[in-house]
Amino acid sequence: MNPTNEAEAVSPSTPEAGPPPLPAAQDSALGTQHSALNVLHEDYHLIAVNKQAPLLTQAPAEVPSLEAMVKAYIKEKHAKPAGVYLGIPHRLDRPVSGVVVFARNTKAARRIHAQFQEHKVRKVYWAAVEGEVTPAAGVWNDWVRKIAEEARVVKAAEGEPGAKLAMLEYRVVRPLPGNATLIEFAPLTGRMHQLRVQAAWRGHPVFGDVIYGSARPFGPAGEYPRDRVIALHARRLTLAHPTTKQDLTLEAPLPDYWAAAGVGPTGEPV
Repeated sequence: MNPTNEAEAVSPSTPEAGPPPLPAAQDSALGTQHSALNVLHEDYHLIAVNKQAPLLTQAPAEVPSLEAMVKAYIKEKHAKPAGVYLGIPHRLDRPVSGVVVFARNTKAARRIHAQFQEHKVRKVYWAAVEGEVTPAAGVWNDWVRKIAEEARVVKAAEGEPGAKLAMLEYRVVRPLPGNATLIEFAPLTGRMHQLRVQAAWRGHPVFGDVIYGSARPFGPAGEYPRDRVIALHARRLTLAHPTTKQDLTLEAPLPDYWAAAGVGPTGEPV
């Protein structure tokens, strides 16, 4: 499976000085829920965490980000007097939660980045979407085009300038209360917002995703549009460990606020 732009592949970062421990969150929607990391796996070569939304994966120094939090965590835990290296082979969009992997040295960064570039990383997302999805499993293919200067994509025709093919596999996990569906996505391409738009174009917008037509509120109320979250979660990621070469599967529990949609941390009904 390929990475998707809900988890965008990026080049390994270069070494930079780690920030001091973060003060209380500066963004209205971050609050104390982001004061501690949910570390899923950690060794000398990589660290995987469960990103909370609406936290940015990467941002300028003055803006709270997952990258800054992980650097601060490593700096404090390992009493590093100098800078902390952190390679960033992929990202999750701001309103999306779930598994994010960082490399802790340059060799690991190169090897993990290559797996993303060569489409060897397998990713699985869960989403709560409006309506009853039928059939219960299948493949969706659509041509998409990014709008210039906007964080949004639209439908496109094959051969149209800027058009790219978006492909995903899906399966219905189970129905949800209120004419909704818990669905699992496995992206086959890495287009911007492809999971969100491919579902929305079939009449199944992701809860809370007002950009693509959702009328169903989801998650904590945000003071600003940037503070809103959507019901899309990077549930599982499998890659080859950069040194052992063995498959490493990382799984992130769902945020507590999914309970309002009838879904517990591991997908169980609530």
